[in-house]
Amino acid sequence: MLGGASEQVAAGTEGAKGSGASVITARPDSVTLTDGSGSTEIQWDTGNGSIGFVFVTGTDRKPVLFATGPKGSQVAPWIHSGKYVFELYGDEDRRTLLANVIVTGNAETEAAPQAMLWRGRVRWLLLLVLLAIVYFAVYLSSTGTLRTTFPTEPTTSPRRLHVARNLLLGLAAFLCVDGAIFHSGLYVSILAPNSYAGRIAEITKAEEQRDPSGLKEVLVLGDSRIAEGFSSRLADELGSPSGLKFVSLAEPAASANTWYYMVRDVDPTTRRYSAIVIPYGVGYEPNSADPLRISMTAPLLRYADCLHFASGFQRWSGRFRAFTACILRGSAYQDDVADFVEHPVARLRSIQQGPKRTHSREVYQGRDYDLVGTSYDATSGEVTFAPKLTETQRQAIRKSLIQPSESDVEYSLKLQREWIPQIMNRYSKSPTAIVLTPVPRGPFVELPGFSRPYHSVLPNAITQRTPFSLPEQRFEFLEKPEYYFDAFHLNAKGRQRFTETLVGELVGRLRSADTTPYFTPESKLAVDGPLERSDAN
Repeated sequence: MLGGASEQVAAGTEGAKGSGASVITARPDSVTLTDGSGSTEIQWDTGNGSIGFVFVTGTDRKPVLFATGPKGSQVAPWIHSGKYVFELYGDEDRRTLLANVIVTGNAETEAAPQAMLWRGRVRWLLLLVLLAIVYFAVYLSSTGTLRTTFPTEPTTSPRRLHVARNLLLGLAAFLCVDGAIFHSGLYVSILAPNSYAGRIAEITKAEEQRDPSGLKEVLVLGDSRIAEGFSSRLADELGSPSGLKFVSLAEPAASANTWYYMVRDVDPTTRRYSAIVIPYGVGYEPNSADPLRISMTAPLLRYADCLHFASGFQRWSGRFRAFTACILRGSAYQDDVADFVEHPVARLRSIQQGPKRTHSREVYQGRDYDLVGTSYDATSGEVTFAPKLTETQRQAIRKSLIQPSESDVEYSLKLQREWIPQIMNRYSKSPTAIVLTPVPRGPFVELPGFSRPYHSVLPNAITQRTPFSLPEQRFEFLEKPEYYFDAFHLNAKGRQRFTETLVGELVGRLRSADTTPYFTPESKLAVDGPLERSDAN
């Protein structure tokens, strides 16, 4: 849920406590300006998990705080002609410089596109000339009589051409090559780790290969709101006295159809987890994000999913793309393949950082600022910001307040209503408990569409299928500016309160549903298997 800009805002920062050199990069560092402005993406990592402070200094300007966090990325869409110095410091007072990068804005000239066009033509011309030289060199050096004329083309052939057969054989060969490269997992192993598809592939593979903990394991699904709002490390601390271990597969931009395929991969027997937590709430899914959702789900798809997966898209263009991605997996990775061909060494280096990224997810503590003092006028749509917020933080909040169309909101609700029951059906004969939980709506519940009741998201007919549905009002106490860093996502304080409340609810409900007495990590029950549910679907 929550596609578009708000997802990108949430995906930026991840904590890290590994060891390594501090680094800050810009992509690109030389920005070609269009209509006088351009943008670049700044990525930074302190290397040791400590909080970093990124300052930017423009030409003849004072340093301004651009972003904070141990690791993350942020787009600077306001690059103009001149030089910008982005510096990563270990303190807010700019005493400890860790790394820096220089970004230059270059005005686009009218001759530049023409020059690039001619360079491309010359490159192809030189290639054709080289091929011609090689051909004639081989031809002239070959043995036998030198031909002075071209042979006459025969008007008839003694053999059947078999055009249809050859076309089918060519298509079959193409499918085999695509399957060998993209369906076998070969290319999935080198997906860009910072891409949506790469992150989905990485976290699902890590969960598949994770050894059993010996405790009652609870899987938590979700999008960026759960990724920012739920801490599996804190949940483990709170749940371990009751023999519970929490695993989070929440990922920004992931929607209910992606959750279905993630669960299918990590739990093929439907008996690995004691409970699976599925969030629901008002969000939005823009149709324009269909290629993104197809790409990020592609690592989990199989040939047999072509009709099932395609049915989850509204537009025929999205259905066709989804169908094709299941058959010809390479079609979903076009941008990733182009990036790999252009930067193979950088890709391989980033893949080697997998353990560090996993550790970063585990130790991430959330954003450390809030919206206290910020207000939103639903009538005029104007935002009054608290003076303490930086310009970067204000831009992130403005992005999160962009109102989706009614069709995008309805599409999000449709996905939840169709795919959450499919996950529930998959576990209908399993002892795994399905837990449905509402997601806090945000600090500005007066936003259009977000004041609608939760039963309009998931009808009672769905929530009543499991006795583990949390009350709709359970997280209303979090819908305050002090618990959020933008209009959708919980900050560090909200993350802690949400995790504490969710774990408290789960411990009580799962314990009461268990057929055995209260258990501890040392008890035999801790390794007996999934909790038995008190009802039967």
